[in-house]
Amino acid sequence: METEGPGLFLTIIAFLGGFSVLVFIHEWGHYSVARLFGIRVDTFSIGMGKEIWGRTAKSGTRWRISAIPLGGYVKFFGDASAASNPGDIPEGLTEKEKAECFHYKPVWQRALVVFAGPAVNLIAAVLVYAAFSYGYGIRIAEPVINQIQAESAAEKAGLLPGDRILSVNGSSIDRFSDIQGQVRLNPGRTIDVVVDRNGQQVAIPVLLDITYMEDRFGNRYPLGRLGVSSSQLKVLNLGPLDALGEGVRQTISTADIMLTSMGQMILGIRSVKEMGGPARIANMVGEAAAISFERFILILALLSLNLGVVNLLPIPVLDGGHLVFYGLEAIKGSPLSKKAQEASFIAGMALMLIFMVFVTLNDLQSMAL
Repeated sequence: METEGPGLFLTIIAFLGGFSVLVFIHEWGHYSVARLFGIRVDTFSIGMGKEIWGRTAKSGTRWRISAIPLGGYVKFFGDASAASNPGDIPEGLTEKEKAECFHYKPVWQRALVVFAGPAVNLIAAVLVYAAFSYGYGIRIAEPVINQIQAESAAEKAGLLPGDRILSVNGSSIDRFSDIQGQVRLNPGRTIDVVVDRNGQQVAIPVLLDITYMEDRFGNRYPLGRLGVSSSQLKVLNLGPLDALGEGVRQTISTADIMLTSMGQMILGIRSVKEMGGPARIANMVGEAAAISFERFILILALLSLNLGVVNLLPIPVLDGGHLVFYGLEAIKGSPLSKKAQEASFIAGMALMLIFMVFVTLNDLQSMAL
């Protein structure tokens, strides 16, 4: 089923503009903590490739916009390339130069510089969710079953109106929306539901139904379905601190869903065809921008969260891979051999290239339907 899209121009502008903001946030995290520790930053680039605009600050940093508007980097003094590989330790520096060189800093400082990039992406997501919670309030319902649909998974399992759902697969449930997050990830699988029924806790296994969500390219994604509804939603207006707490809660909950989905794909529980590449993400951002500015900002918050989580994965060439090397260095008392690090980075780069080719093929197959 194909629906009218947001238009190619809006999709391109929204995606490139939004993605550039996320890249700036990420790289600013690295940059700001590096400057805090007195590390000289040679280049701060939005985009890759040839410079199309730039200026040099008094600190010596070259701020630039590059021709290929995908990605970006911060290059520290002493780096052989923009990757800041742990094995790239320059030689022949003066003591003054060593004091400004990333690779001569204590391992804990280097680790904090690397961690700061994804951390700022996560913080950005928290702040956006908090701002929306403060500005619009939050809609919540108690996790109490009000109605059960006939012939649904809930009815077949023996759930009853009035049951308060306490946990699903070991995850505690505070709101009715928490149930949806757990159920959707497990289409056609049995989940363990614990309910409070007349003051007693009852554990009930539920074999979930499968429903399908279809995107504009005709791709169908399986989702779990329980078949219950709650009582009427109510809107809560939050103060600044409560809104910040809600932002943290939403960020943690969404990150948990992301990591669970990744794990299910690795285990073969979910199809890897559900992963989207740049084209599918661009279309999603364009559609959000066409709906409203608020929806566009929420999508960027989701992508910022995704960028932060993915970059913390322990894969060489990602920030998480760097952190693994620094952790091993802290335990060992010295860096791993340059040969071992180079081999790991080559393997990590190959893995990322295979992944990019795979998700791009997914996109092309989707658009061909």
